[in-house]
Amino acid sequence: MGPQATPGEPPGPDEPATDPIGPTPEPTADRPSKAHRETTSQIRGSSLLLVGRTLSMAVNFLVQILIVRYLTKEDYGAFAYALSIAALGQTLITFGLDRGASRFMSIYDEHEDYGRLMGTIAMVLGTIIALGAVLVVGVYLLQGWIAGSMGLAEAAPLLLILILLAPIQAIDDALTGLLSVFASPRSIFLRKYIVGPGLRLLVVLLLIFGHSGVEFLAIGYVAAGAFGIVLYAVILWQVLGRRGLLDRFRQTRMQIPAREILVFTVPLLTTDLVYVFLNTSDAIILEHFSGLEAVGAWRVVQPAAGLNTLVISSFTLLFTPIAARLYARKDMEGVKDLYWRTAIWMAVMSFPLFALTFSLAHVLTLALYGPRYEDSATYLALLSFGYYFNTALGFNGLTLRIFGVIRYVVIINLLAAATNVALNLYLIPRYGALGAAVGTTLTLVIHNLLKQAGLRLGTGISIFERQHLRVYLIIAVAAAGLFAINTVVSPPVIVQIGLAAIASLAVLLLNRGSLQMAQTFPEFRKLPFSRFFFGD
Repeated sequence: MGPQATPGEPPGPDEPATDPIGPTPEPTADRPSKAHRETTSQIRGSSLLLVGRTLSMAVNFLVQILIVRYLTKEDYGAFAYALSIAALGQTLITFGLDRGASRFMSIYDEHEDYGRLMGTIAMVLGTIIALGAVLVVGVYLLQGWIAGSMGLAEAAPLLLILILLAPIQAIDDALTGLLSVFASPRSIFLRKYIVGPGLRLLVVLLLIFGHSGVEFLAIGYVAAGAFGIVLYAVILWQVLGRRGLLDRFRQTRMQIPAREILVFTVPLLTTDLVYVFLNTSDAIILEHFSGLEAVGAWRVVQPAAGLNTLVISSFTLLFTPIAARLYARKDMEGVKDLYWRTAIWMAVMSFPLFALTFSLAHVLTLALYGPRYEDSATYLALLSFGYYFNTALGFNGLTLRIFGVIRYVVIINLLAAATNVALNLYLIPRYGALGAAVGTTLTLVIHNLLKQAGLRLGTGISIFERQHLRVYLIIAVAAAGLFAINTVVSPPVIVQIGLAAIASLAVLLLNRGSLQMAQTFPEFRKLPFSRFFFGD
């Protein structure tokens, strides 16, 4: 059974060219070149955001170290616990609206449907504020029960402060989505990856030099988040004003497309279910059959394996609004070009991290965690393969959601969750932590292949582009060669790192034509040795 069309999905060959979202513009002669320019813009902007995300991770890591070294173990534990509850609350109060908002806003803006555009913004922000208020009031009213019945007397006062971060961060993410639709990547880069981490670092430095307590840290985090929202609001107001949208909003009657958005977003909460199962079911089953030591050996490598998602998470923000605009124009060739060019860029840019965590898994595990966790190197290599496989094939699941192929997405999400549990129940009792690694990796691969198959069924995008076969073959040969050399020969660590660097450079240079590097970053051609990197 193929995926079911939902409102807003492109009509089939025998259906009239109508769209409940808005009028469909006629194709023009310059459409392919315009789509190509938008793809190039997406890659350039996402590359900037990748740099910003990397800088942000470095600053946040420094902040984490400073906090851990300054606070007592008990204070840090209470702070971390309260922060985790706030993060969970942030996820709940968005009600999944963050998944579909940028898609709908891009489509409404493309069709100049300013009533629904304004209604979508109001609905997303209003829902977050309302549910956020309920969450904050609920925590305040239940503070006695939290401190007493749950045995969290130390964390309860901090939770009363940090719970304010739940609506603050949810609004912050919503405003980031708005800027991805209407503003330049530079605005997001500065606000999200420079100002935000910088404010948290400032709070921690004031904490240390002022010899303050953990309550000061909690208040500082909330104040930094609130300041960030104000800054975002100012930027967004200026952007909307420059585009003339504020005047349009004043002249337009607001329409809130609640049913249309909720029908789209609520089923997609099953996507969260998949990753909850991937991150929790294996640990629960592993603890039951093999004990806490096996859980530790398995979970210790997950953050390192997760580095393979760094590039794809950085590219997601701008992909959605650009793909949604192309979809709104019924420019299927443009979507196809955007999808595959983005996929090969992410595959090549993620390769150094894949080489480090897959081909050099043993070296990395020993360096990070010591000889006690040597057996975890195999788990790291398996997990890294699964995460990289997901990155290298691109935004298949996100593209399905943009096209409104919701029923198919829900079915394969549920199937993936069930597959993960079944594999864990079969493999973990027999192989322990290795079984958990194999089960999770197989689930990631199967889920991705099902999403890839859905592209052909639901969007018309081919399952695989033969013209990009060379890119993936080069990557496979480089990764396999590194793994074989390191496994069979076991050269010194410095040699393995050097070989990984050489292989990563080779993957980049051999694929520079497919990546269209010179056309994507023409300003770099002025640099010395640019011809070596970009070609003629």
